[in-house]
Amino acid sequence: MMVAVKVAGVLMDPRTNSPVVVLQETDGERVLPIFIGPAEASAIAMALEKQEPARPMTLDLAKMMLDTLGAKVLRVIVSELKDDTFLASLVVERDKQVYSFDARPSDSIGLALRFNTEILVADEVMKAAGQVPELDEESRLKEMRNRLRGVNPEEMGNSSI
Repeated sequence: MMVAVKVAGVLMDPRTNSPVVVLQETDGERVLPIFIGPAEASAIAMALEKQEPARPMTLDLAKMMLDTLGAKVLRVIVSELKDDTFLASLVVERDKQVYSFDARPSDSIGLALRFNTEILVADEVMKAAGQVPELDEESRLKEMRNRLRGVNPEEMGNSSI
């Protein structure tokens, strides 16, 4: 069974000063935080804000290549949590053939945003790592999201937010 999610935002974890992408259940309250790298956080933040980089970033290049080859991302599946690492699959279609690629969740999520396609999380993963944010956490999430709107995504790796 799969849980449909949307990207709620990219935040900086104040304890670790590391970026976190937050996936929000579309038909529920749970969120799934996934720690990611600064470059991946920047790529996701740029897609969320619909910003176009001056030069294509890696995921923009991947999208251009897939578009040129007539392929599209059908869905992203965060399928497993193994040794504190999330595993994901990128499901791509070309010429009515469907392919599944093992990929990092951060790259998969970034491509899903660029293709405006669904992101799914295995129910077992959501049960194991999903959280229901407390009211103050939800407020903190909104506050951090608003603060991040003013940050240039290309500077995410050097940010002290």
